[in-house]
Amino acid sequence: MDPRPGPFHVLRRSSLKPFMAKLIRVDQTLEIPEKLPVIALRDLVFFPYMVLPLLIGRPRSLGALKAAEAAEGMVLLLAQKEVEVEEPVTGDLHRVGTMARVLQTSHLPDGNVRVVLEGLGRVRVKRFLSSRGSFSAAVEPFVPEERHLPSPENTETEAIIRGVEKLYQEYIRLNERIPTELAESLAIDGDRTRLAHLMSGHMLILVPEKQELLESPSTPEHFGLIKEILVRELEILRIEEKLDSQIRQQMDQDRRQFYLQEQLKAIHHELGSDETDDWTTLEREIKAAALPPQARERADREFERLRKLNPIAPEAAVIRTYLDWILDLPWEKRTDDFADVAHAAKVLDDAHYGLEEVKERVLDHIAVLSLVGELRGPILCLVGPPGVGKTSLGRSIATGLGREFARVSLGGVRDEAEIRGHRRTYVGALPGRIIQGMKRAGTRNPVFLLDELDKLAGDFHGDPGAALLEVLDPEQNKTFTDHYLELDYDLSDVLFIATANTLAGIPRPLRDRMEVIRLPGYLETEKQAIAIKFLWDEQVERHGLSPARVSISPEAISHVIRSYTREAGVRELERQISRITRKLARRLAEGEVAEGSEIVVGIDQLSALLGPPPYLEDERDVRPQAGIANGLAWTEVGGEVLDIEVAMVPGSGKIQLTGTLGDVMKESAFAALTYARARADRLGLSPTFYKEIDLHIHIPEGATPKDGPSAGIAIATALISALTEVPTHPDVAMTGEITLRGRVLPVGGVKEKVVAAMRAGIKRVIIPAAVLGDLERLPEDVRSALEFIPVKTMDEVLRIALTRQPAPLDPPVSRGHVEGSSDLGVHLSQ
Repeated sequence: MDPRPGPFHVLRRSSLKPFMAKLIRVDQTLEIPEKLPVIALRDLVFFPYMVLPLLIGRPRSLGALKAAEAAEGMVLLLAQKEVEVEEPVTGDLHRVGTMARVLQTSHLPDGNVRVVLEGLGRVRVKRFLSSRGSFSAAVEPFVPEERHLPSPENTETEAIIRGVEKLYQEYIRLNERIPTELAESLAIDGDRTRLAHLMSGHMLILVPEKQELLESPSTPEHFGLIKEILVRELEILRIEEKLDSQIRQQMDQDRRQFYLQEQLKAIHHELGSDETDDWTTLEREIKAAALPPQARERADREFERLRKLNPIAPEAAVIRTYLDWILDLPWEKRTDDFADVAHAAKVLDDAHYGLEEVKERVLDHIAVLSLVGELRGPILCLVGPPGVGKTSLGRSIATGLGREFARVSLGGVRDEAEIRGHRRTYVGALPGRIIQGMKRAGTRNPVFLLDELDKLAGDFHGDPGAALLEVLDPEQNKTFTDHYLELDYDLSDVLFIATANTLAGIPRPLRDRMEVIRLPGYLETEKQAIAIKFLWDEQVERHGLSPARVSISPEAISHVIRSYTREAGVRELERQISRITRKLARRLAEGEVAEGSEIVVGIDQLSALLGPPPYLEDERDVRPQAGIANGLAWTEVGGEVLDIEVAMVPGSGKIQLTGTLGDVMKESAFAALTYARARADRLGLSPTFYKEIDLHIHIPEGATPKDGPSAGIAIATALISALTEVPTHPDVAMTGEITLRGRVLPVGGVKEKVVAAMRAGIKRVIIPAAVLGDLERLPEDVRSALEFIPVKTMDEVLRIALTRQPAPLDPPVSRGHVEGSSDLGVHLSQ
């Protein structure tokens, strides 16, 4: 009997007994019985030409094996559709399987049977038959198969077969679970059908795919399916081979480095170096650290992970850095507040001149601390122009309280991770600026300065202003979470102080969480005191001069303030004093000044030291002129005096605005024009004057942006002065917004504007009556130097600002009432 039978077909004989078969080679045919006992295979598809040992243990399979003894050892092997089914029924089996012959059986002590089977050919189940204790099935051949080489003219099929052979050779090479001897047996075989079945049987793929191969209707289609599967499996195997190679290479490198590290330790030991084991030192530091429960639990867990890693592994460095951050943070350490109001007042007065409102607020906080012993940190926001001492004031507050000081600059920060930190999954991840500042401070209750809060930005990386909400909210910052630490950190004991040049750049939710304290610009007398008491001596010592030998007269300081600076703070004044001391240091170094002689800088020496003054004290025109008014505005650099000019020329009613005006100021200009048109009869103007002329409203210094509701009445005054040709008083300045009906609305920044007016030599200031209470906070020398005139309507402004009142038209056109003083009889004109 040929052990390798070929294709077959059924020879139906009525004389065949059930379950009996005679295998005879007759003209390439194989005789099979009409029914066979069935053995169900759980996780295997058996192919023809395969010889494999199987372990049989299920009762029905043992019964089928016993029945096969009466059928010359023939059985039908069918694969289960679901592997999990323990006792399959006919519906759980595929309908196409392999007829096999039992070559050898061995009974094992545990009751199972080890059987060696040889696959003979594919058959299809016509129907399942009932049998006691086992399955049986009526079968028929699946399809006839061509055993030998394809015909010469079928070159396409031959090309596919040869390609599959090459792919399968590589598949065997890459797959360690397939014996290499199989490649040699396949290479010498010329039977294409046998080759296809052997390839399918030895591929390590899932049962559904193997069943699909078993049910291939023809040899060419069988090879086509094999090719598709091999291309996919080879791609996976190549990737696995590449990854394995990289891992082996990395492991070899790690072992080499570890070996070198061990050698280095041995060398240090032989040389007598007293090195302490890193892990022991780190474990001791973790046990000795004052950590809250959650931080200690995380530190212990990360340390256990670290001990299991190779010291030179990249993840070990990440974990070690993380543990260092946990150990360096002040979780429990704090400084005792020096709650002495007198001491704090002396520290603030010694470091800062003026700023009484800010000092009072800080002293109030210290007084409460002295009574209750603990006060959750308030959020103070110091708002003022550059150079007024906001940052240095925060440092003085820390000194007065006896706390550590930490400063973080927020200018230009646009990434939320700058505040909350980066997650440890990123390369080079670090905690955010808040946690970094706490580490530098070294205590959990420092004075923390958030500088330039109004310079925050936002983009696709997130909104850092929103991240600060948790930091600055007293109800949330007790459990502040940094993305790097992934632990709650208590910020409730921190005294946060924010600084900003203007509130316009601070998000409204942040403003709601802070107590705003404004720092206006300094007066000339305050600048002079600051220069003499602080700036001069500091710059003299910084440049290597002796304060006992070098001094400056008060008159010279005043001249520097008036002619060389134009600012709300003292930063430019400090730079000018620094220039003076540098020049004096050079003279001493070159021997121009005799050794031991005293140097007193007077007004007559300033031109030689600083050059010609850039600002002239008499640059403001003191002549009454039509079409000009002095407006007051508040900017982020302090108060400013705006020269508003209006010119009219013959035209068709056009209006032009220049001087880099913002939207709010443009709206004020149009409101002023509408007010003038409504008041045309009382101002002595033709009702159609706006159709006959073009107006040009200009605010000089066009390079400086100007905006805000502060110049409405000033624009209206200059406009009406130009239209009526009535001059304005040059010593009058004004601030306030105008409505279409002539009311004067209140504005902010009165203190800064008043300081600017005094600096510019203004004598009288028109302010809205609603802000009259703000004048009480002004210094006495300011209130005595200026005349403040509160107004409610535009009519009052015109009576004060114009040198005379315009003559009304006779008779006035009455078409509606406009708010104003009762003695003028204000009316609207269409």
